[in-house]
Amino acid sequence: MSSTLQLAKRFREILLDGDWIANTNFKEQLSDVIWKQATEKIGSLNTIAMLTFHIHYYIAGIVNVLEGGELEIRDQYSFDLPPVESQEQWERLLNQLWNDAEKFAYLLEQMPEFRLDEIFTDEKYGTYRRNIDGMIEHSYYHLGQISLIKKLLNN
Repeated sequence: MSSTLQLAKRFREILLDGDWIANTNFKEQLSDVIWKQATEKIGSLNTIAMLTFHIHYYIAGIVNVLEGGELEIRDQYSFDLPPVESQEQWERLLNQLWNDAEKFAYLLEQMPEFRLDEIFTDEKYGTYRRNIDGMIEHSYYHLGQISLIKKLLNN
């Protein structure tokens, strides 16, 4: 299996349908979260909605690059979640995440193998491979946070 296909599989596992490493994924963890839980603040922790927005922000930014666009995202805006004041708004955020995650994985599957070792938009960001691996690792990190916050909310 090519590296691009392996990366796409790993990405899908953490976001959409896997349970190999973490025994869960974003879609599973967020499937039973209602908007009030997603926006409930516990101490100084980010909310589930903020973490969901944050992961989606980076996925959408990388999708834009994979589609031939510029890298337009900036770390300073990655937690700028607009207010989520209804179940409909929460579900819209989730659907954006699922759609862009699937698009991300699809674009990875279509990527020529050699491109993984090319510079990702600017030399300071490293290669495509580094950024894709980073996105997967970043997702695992925040999935752990979401899982813990859910447990705190349910106690």
